[in-house]
Amino acid sequence: MYIGNMVNPFKIGDTKEFRHTVTEADAARFESGEVHKVYSTFALSRDAEWAGRLFVLDMKEAHEEGIGTGITVTHHSPALMSQEVIFKATLTEVNKKEVVVDYTAHVGERLVATGKTWQKILRKEKIEQLFSSLE
Repeated sequence: MYIGNMVNPFKIGDTKEFRHTVTEADAARFESGEVHKVYSTFALSRDAEWAGRLFVLDMKEAHEEGIGTGITVTHHSPALMSQEVIFKATLTEVNKKEVVVDYTAHVGERLVATGKTWQKILRKEKIEQLFSSLE
């Protein structure tokens, strides 16, 4: 299916998987120092967005790029250092150029987090114009 400039080879309900092993770089840490030696919300958000981007990579054309427009994260349990977190991203909506994905993150059978990501696929030129207008 062709939508505007982007190509959509997917159907609603299709899934992608991404695996990440928690490292020291992922720890909950702020300017005041380390808070917890667990997978931080911001590191989890980064990886959840990547899981959704796996759809975008297959949908965008060479003259296009994805740009994040939103993310939600609900923690259900912590992921500890060296644990492998498996993200399952499920395509829930393609609204014009916006790709909407629900995701779950598990360590084994244990649910770590759930949420949603939104990413738009735009012409690279349009993104550059947007960034330039903010200078």
